[in-house]
Amino acid sequence: MRTMTRRAGTAALLITATAVGFALTRAAVAEELGAYAEEEMSDCLGCHDEDAKSPVLPILATQHAVKADGRTPLAQQYECQTCHGPSAAHIEDEDTRPAIRFGADFPAGPQNEACLGCHQGGARINWQGSVHAASEVACASCHSIHVLQDPVMVEDRRPDTPVMRGGQTAVCFQCHADKRAEIHKASAHPLRDGVMVCSDCHNTHGSMGPTNLRKPTLNETCYTCHAEKRGPFLWEHAPASEDCSNCHTPHGSNHPKLLVARVPQLCQSCHVPSRHPGTPYGGPDYSDPRPAPPGAPVMDRRVGAMGCLNCHYEVHGSNHPGGARFTR
Repeated sequence: MRTMTRRAGTAALLITATAVGFALTRAAVAEELGAYAEEEMSDCLGCHDEDAKSPVLPILATQHAVKADGRTPLAQQYECQTCHGPSAAHIEDEDTRPAIRFGADFPAGPQNEACLGCHQGGARINWQGSVHAASEVACASCHSIHVLQDPVMVEDRRPDTPVMRGGQTAVCFQCHADKRAEIHKASAHPLRDGVMVCSDCHNTHGSMGPTNLRKPTLNETCYTCHAEKRGPFLWEHAPASEDCSNCHTPHGSNHPKLLVARVPQLCQSCHVPSRHPGTPYGGPDYSDPRPAPPGAPVMDRRVGAMGCLNCHYEVHGSNHPGGARFTR
């Protein structure tokens, strides 16, 4: 009974301290719970307190320490050793390390086995065989459980506090530096503004689709936001219905609308200009009415910067009876 009271009091104290911004300290716990708290304090917390290089006290205010939930490590008999493995020798001699150590500097296999002992199914059902599993990425390389809130789980989407500063996106960019660069291009999805996070499109624990996409295909993933592009259309534009990446690059582009190239060059990578009057006219001042040689790109600035899209604006597909050319 006394142990249950101590644990309940510890949780209440730590949660209260978190809410008002107090530091989580071993002394505060002992003062709140009485004299017996000092002698019954866990062997682990005796060293790993607020002064330790790697303090662990905040875990007592997280879901991993809910005593009423038998699935949590601290609700089980071995508490910290549930994850770290047998640690009696470490308790006697700090130079003898626990059986399982977490972080990018240690073997991923034992770490992930400890995590997957509880965290299986759901979003993690495809972990085995995923890109991250094959690359031996450890769970603790991305997740932190000895903190009040795991940075990967932070999805603060307010524009004034972008998640890039310390949330999920920042964690992903520690490895995916090329994607960090791409989202700073002229046209990009709003990850840098905190409106989106990586997990809106990707399931980092593995999926049935390519590149850990949440849906089986790229198009299905895009359609979760861009439903108006889904169709079906009376007149389908084959590249659009086949794969969005035929025309768009998802993380960032220096061309408008995330395009892989500017119009008309993008369009003319498939559509040869023969049988179409879309060639530029005589020189920079357009004084010569003769068309340019066959094969020249559409560059007539008199019709604006969108080129082909000035007329063929329903480029993803059209439901108009006269929209065979995607002009309406």
